[in-house]
Amino acid sequence: MNNNKNWISVLCLLGAGICLAQHHTGSANEYMHKSSFEDLIKRWESPDRDEYQQPEKVLDYLGELKGKRIMDLGAGSGYFSIKLAARGADVIAADVNEEFQRFVKSRIENENIQNIELRTIPYDSPALGEGEVDMVFMVNTYHHIEERSAYFEEVRNGTKSDGELVIVDFFKVESPVGPPVKHKVSIDQVVSELKGAGYKSFDIDVELLPYQFILIAR
Repeated sequence: MNNNKNWISVLCLLGAGICLAQHHTGSANEYMHKSSFEDLIKRWESPDRDEYQQPEKVLDYLGELKGKRIMDLGAGSGYFSIKLAARGADVIAADVNEEFQRFVKSRIENENIQNIELRTIPYDSPALGEGEVDMVFMVNTYHHIEERSAYFEEVRNGTKSDGELVIVDFFKVESPVGPPVKHKVSIDQVVSELKGAGYKSFDIDVELLPYQFILIAR
């Protein structure tokens, strides 16, 4: 992937997705960028999100996390990063947006959290070393990424051979939360694209959450 594109010409939002070039009109990132930083933080950290996201149920579903090195890709406000760290994981809170990174940094300092590393990444790469993490964890982010097979080949190479990619994202249907249907990606398409990135096996849960699926790829 080319990392030399003009940063002035991209939208820098990864709390709910990866930056995309501005000429991609109608993109999921352009839609999300209509909201201010403050509004996004309020939305992502709200009781309303807790109600549909059910984060503790999601983390219980993933099993034992203590001691695992996990990249929270698209960490945004740190909504899941903080909770992963509380479960004993060694967390990389990754985001392209420095404003979100500063927000998470303030949370880490205020709550005296020791096991979260901040990592500002380019919009077109997870910036992982080979086999660096046990898990890459993404919530409401997949549908923001372009050139996904190439991107997730890098994700796979950055995950240990026995590691996992966990994707939580919205069903491609109308729902009271999440982006418009046109920005959502169907489960079949996700599986097809991840197969193109080299993933071989998939566990998919469509019942745990009311508006989202959970997909674990290996």
